[in-house]
Amino acid sequence: MARILIGVSGGIAAYKSIELARLATQAGHGVRVLVTANAERFVGAATFEGITGAPVLRGEFDPDPARGAYPGDPTPEHAPISHLALAERADAMVVAPASVNTLAKLAAGFCDSMLTTSFLTTRAPRIVAPAMNGRMWEADATQANTATLRERGVTILEPAEGALASRGERGRGRMQEPTEILAAIEAALASAPPREPAPEPLPLAGVRVLITAGGTREAIDPVRFIGNRSSGRMGIALAIAAAARGAEVTLIAANVTLPVPPGIERVEVTSAAELATAAGSAFENCDVLLMAAAVADFRPTGAAGDKLAREGSGGLELHLEETEDVLAGLGVRRRPGQVLVGFAAEHGGDFVGRARGKLERKGIDAIVVNDVSDAAIGFESEENEVTIVEREGELLVPRADKAVVAEAILDRVEALRS
Repeated sequence: MARILIGVSGGIAAYKSIELARLATQAGHGVRVLVTANAERFVGAATFEGITGAPVLRGEFDPDPARGAYPGDPTPEHAPISHLALAERADAMVVAPASVNTLAKLAAGFCDSMLTTSFLTTRAPRIVAPAMNGRMWEADATQANTATLRERGVTILEPAEGALASRGERGRGRMQEPTEILAAIEAALASAPPREPAPEPLPLAGVRVLITAGGTREAIDPVRFIGNRSSGRMGIALAIAAAARGAEVTLIAANVTLPVPPGIERVEVTSAAELATAAGSAFENCDVLLMAAAVADFRPTGAAGDKLAREGSGGLELHLEETEDVLAGLGVRRRPGQVLVGFAAEHGGDFVGRARGKLERKGIDAIVVNDVSDAAIGFESEENEVTIVEREGELLVPRADKAVVAEAILDRVEALRS
């Protein structure tokens, strides 16, 4: 059967929408209901929820416990944007009753409620059942709004003649009966062209991914620093690939000059301490951490306030201290369900064995290691070859463009989340 989205706006006829929801549910349709604030002055959301077996939504930012699903549908793993999901999945949408105010908003394309936003975005057949005072129905503005909606392919179920809400008043303004509205919905469903199947949800839709990229710089004086040659290419490739899979991406960029596409939140940092602070702030709300930045292991014990002069210095002696192990610190704070992936740039020898030792010490799920003694896949290169080390084994990702390597890493992230 069909998925029917019922929008209920404010008016005394809203009580008839309860019967419409009941009849549609009895007929085997999956029904979801949207109400405006004024609608709830006449009917309660709990009544619709009891009839349809599904939550009722009001505002565009209301969380949907059913995650956009209709009764009879499986509940998605991740929460989509509610007003888009309900509108996209609907086979038909009806607004009953449509008050004169809501009718005007629908014609103008307003999006100030879940109802109006869903009406604008759905590609399903749309039906409007007006209900209002007769003088309101006959007003030039209302007739113009109705004509506009008809021109856009909306079915208008014109109100009937009869007793109106005002005591003793009669006129044309009564909403059509629920049986007539349901018949119009089913007629629209029967005549609608077959819908293309809904696209498969993106694998990381709704997943919050935190990525660090680049290399930190530790100040010696205002113009000199200890740093490394990391360009941030690997981290940016991961950010782009994660966003393409539907993730909400935050990129902490340490001295990275490369651009990122719109939609990726970018936080600029310079030193290991700044990176630790930024990562610590964002960590609580992330589902996946990809620690691709090359974070300095040491820093000068104290940076000079002025530029150090060469003349008469007799040389320069630096005293270094360890920086904070950012990843290990976050690993202690991890909550159930978070996936943490570290990155290690090793130089020759048993680099995989050394990476496995870091995996155990830091308490993370995987570590991506590459051998930077090979200049073709080292820092600043557009290609990489890595080994993904996990507790249960290792996976070699042969030399390829960093975008390809990023996809392989995210495949393992998805597997670790399952």
